[in-house]
Amino acid sequence: MSGQVVVIGAGGDMCSVAVRRLAAHAPGVGLILTDLRPEPVQRLAASLGPGRATVGTLDLFDARALRERIRGAALVILGAGPFMRTAEPVLEACIAEGVDYLDFDDDTASTDAALARDGAVRRAGIAAYIGAGASPGLTNVMARDAASQLDELDTLDVAWCSGDEGPKGHAPAVIEHLVHAFGGPVPSWRDGRRVDVEAFADSEIVDLGGDLGPFRLYECGHPESVTLPRRYPDARRIRVLGGFHPQPTNGMVRGVSAAVIDGRLTMREAVEFFTDVLQDGSGTPRGWRWALRGIAGQALRREESVRSIAGFLGQGLRKQHPAWRGGIVCRATGRIDGAPASVVRRFACPSGGRTWTSMAAVTGHCVAAFAVLALEGRGTEAGVLCPEDWVEPQALYAAMQRLGAAPSDLVESPEQLPRVAAAGARADGPTSTGRPAGAPAVSPL
Repeated sequence: MSGQVVVIGAGGDMCSVAVRRLAAHAPGVGLILTDLRPEPVQRLAASLGPGRATVGTLDLFDARALRERIRGAALVILGAGPFMRTAEPVLEACIAEGVDYLDFDDDTASTDAALARDGAVRRAGIAAYIGAGASPGLTNVMARDAASQLDELDTLDVAWCSGDEGPKGHAPAVIEHLVHAFGGPVPSWRDGRRVDVEAFADSEIVDLGGDLGPFRLYECGHPESVTLPRRYPDARRIRVLGGFHPQPTNGMVRGVSAAVIDGRLTMREAVEFFTDVLQDGSGTPRGWRWALRGIAGQALRREESVRSIAGFLGQGLRKQHPAWRGGIVCRATGRIDGAPASVVRRFACPSGGRTWTSMAAVTGHCVAAFAVLALEGRGTEAGVLCPEDWVEPQALYAAMQRLGAAPSDLVESPEQLPRVAAAGARADGPTSTGRPAGAPAVSPL
């Protein structure tokens, strides 16, 4: 495995983790680190050791400079957001220069836009690996892993949760993404067709394992519900459930996001509010008006107790933060040998762990693993490819381990999880899931 990899937005939290993993475990890969500002990538390159990476500044909206920077590279990794604005110009430059492309785009609109460029990508003879992070990314592969154990697929649920990372600044792109994902109508798959549903209208308590255990998550806008139906068009339902720990955070996000979508709060006001609160600031009165309304909605729906909400607000006033917790669950329901069955894959991130200490740690590690697989398979794929299209589950899990994850940090095997019968599972006819020969048996219950 060799070649030059250009990383755009390398100074960001997630990309810097990916860069460190590649620098440590892929010695044949040359790293060119770029960002809009030089300081973050200079510090990152210095931490990797002499000669391990070269650095440069790049405005990705300068088409000529972008093409010159990526020319001759083996792979471009896009980590600069928001992807709804950055993915298109970088993908177009890769098409023009004939360079493979990889991103971890978590926006539904730009995912749709990338899929629409499949013909142009194929004509250029390159691969565009989109959504190659944790969610989307690892989640897609886990969903494929779970679905492959069934003879017939009925429903496919992707669930994720991330936690409090302490007083920390977040890029405006992160907050803008949250507003779009949790604020208004979001894409979902129902009865064999794509529909728009209201974010937060559907929720479920999901056993995330680790320190989180059973935790309420809400339907949100994420690319998995856009891309997975391409592989499983006969599924009755494909949705994404997401959320944050502690639980009242979800009420805050929903309240502010809905206010932006309804025109009662500007995106700038939402970004300023969350940026200040996430760094232990006081926020703004207008922001708190809608945040508290969202939290009150949780109480009115009896999703969260008044006591729990009071405790959460009290912790915030005292600038106290719980340990970071996160997790991913993918659940497929359907039939095995004609009987209802459910298959689960779970990726738990307990607090106090050494490998998964933040959302950036998980996502960056996954990006590096996908990049390694893309470089190893260079020239064998063409077109716009979602993770479920090109990555075998065991290959991704192995790549994550090669990059430093312990076996105990990886996706839990079916033998470690309870097998629960699919409530209301029904078979609508054959699907494309086809359980492969030799696949681990999952008992229908």
